[in-house]
Amino acid sequence: MTPVLLFAAEEKSAQVTDWTDRIGWLVGLALFVALVYWLMREGWKWRGTLQGDLPELPTAPEEAGEAKLTMSGRYHGSTTAGQWLDRIVAHGLGTRSRVELTLTDAGLDVVRPGATDFFIPAERLREVRLDKGIAGKVLTEGGLLVVTWAHGDKLIDSGFRSDRAAEHNDWVDTLNQMIHKTEGAR
Repeated sequence: MTPVLLFAAEEKSAQVTDWTDRIGWLVGLALFVALVYWLMREGWKWRGTLQGDLPELPTAPEEAGEAKLTMSGRYHGSTTAGQWLDRIVAHGLGTRSRVELTLTDAGLDVVRPGATDFFIPAERLREVRLDKGIAGKVLTEGGLLVVTWAHGDKLIDSGFRSDRAAEHNDWVDTLNQMIHKTEGAR
């Protein structure tokens, strides 16, 4: 008989799966994923600690005035102005969330369900533009409304996206007119 026929004539086939090795690999992989997740979380908390010198976020005044513009959409985060990858996580500014924006003569009210709300007074607004990205979120050109504002001694870019992107141009025009009026009054 040839060796091939002898092999085929075996009564019992070889074991295909070694379950102990497979379970060991799966447990090892799960532990590795948990370690990476824990390290990412610790890095996030460390970044918040490093940014601890950032003052508390302003809150909306009782009488903010009549709404000029309103928008619902998404808040994608805040970064150091001009550095679109340097995310700011202190005081909840790094938390993505739904957002309701309201622009009044007093400033920009940012209401975020499930996250910290904040208010940007009109005199702290510096620039508004359309951009394509902010830390962790890249969209099509002009898909992101970026508001630059002063907070303490730091300039911050905050990124928003409306549920109706056609609104972005109205926001840019209105906010930049408001900023130029405020600069002229200083």
